[in-house]
Amino acid sequence: MIDKRWDKILVAEHEMIERAMDVLKKELKKVTKGTFDGLILKRALDFLKEFGDSIHNMKEEEYLFPLMIERGIPQDGPIRVMLSEHDSERHLLQEMSNETDKLSTANAETKSDFKRKGLEYLTIRAEHIWKENDVLYKMANQALTDQDAEKLVQDFMRIDKEHYGDNATDKYEAMLEEVEKGVKGTASLVGNLSYEQIDAIMETLPVEVTFVDADDVVAYFNRLDKEKVFVRTRSVIGRKVQKCHPAKSVHMVEQIVSGFKNGTMENADFWIDFNNDKILIRYFPVCNRAGKYIGVLEVTQEIGWIQKLEGQKRLLD
Repeated sequence: MIDKRWDKILVAEHEMIERAMDVLKKELKKVTKGTFDGLILKRALDFLKEFGDSIHNMKEEEYLFPLMIERGIPQDGPIRVMLSEHDSERHLLQEMSNETDKLSTANAETKSDFKRKGLEYLTIRAEHIWKENDVLYKMANQALTDQDAEKLVQDFMRIDKEHYGDNATDKYEAMLEEVEKGVKGTASLVGNLSYEQIDAIMETLPVEVTFVDADDVVAYFNRLDKEKVFVRTRSVIGRKVQKCHPAKSVHMVEQIVSGFKNGTMENADFWIDFNNDKILIRYFPVCNRAGKYIGVLEVTQEIGWIQKLEGQKRLLD
């Protein structure tokens, strides 16, 4: 058996497409101002055409959709909608690609129309991805057999290899990195949030989070002034993490931190009985985008109620 699922492959490709869409969106905002980067714009459009359409959409059009129809899913339903949206995306991308080279010298009306097409493409593509991830792929999984799923993975891998040879996935990632090159913050969405929103999100999390920086100093914890599993007040901020644990467990803390720093440990999990509940405590190394270690994240959660869950409770129940 191939250790992959066809839907996981397509969802991962959607995530790559969305990264290129984010680059396109950033440049579109600059088009009417005349401050856009033509090279970055061209790279984004090329990736969305060559990977998003010629690779990703091809996998669906040549293999997934026909197989779904063969297994009884009507062609006139969601599949027809998906095909229609593929055509719309393809048409808009081609029109923009044809105009990119002359865009810098184009008049205001042409630039405005280019931006309109780009925003239309982004809207269609974003809705399309949502429909496939949340509806179409789930529908397909109910209809396809295990043999169908295995064959789809093989077909997808064959398309990858035919177009980009061995290690095609690595090449796709390299292409995408070239698209994102020079676009600050492309791979992160945190810039879309205000300080107030970030703080509110952290305070709303149903888990307790503590961050210890690269110097082993406690720098942050959430649920400030709220009831917590383990008592933690402002006085802990600025203290060495070794001073925040009982003497008998300090050696374990130091071992975990050392393992994170030298890359020999990916996480550390512990669970204990405390206050008539089961407590899960997890530690993770935190690294920046360059891979440099910048601290440790501790996540604490009461899981007794989770252990008691049975059956299913769906969103609409």
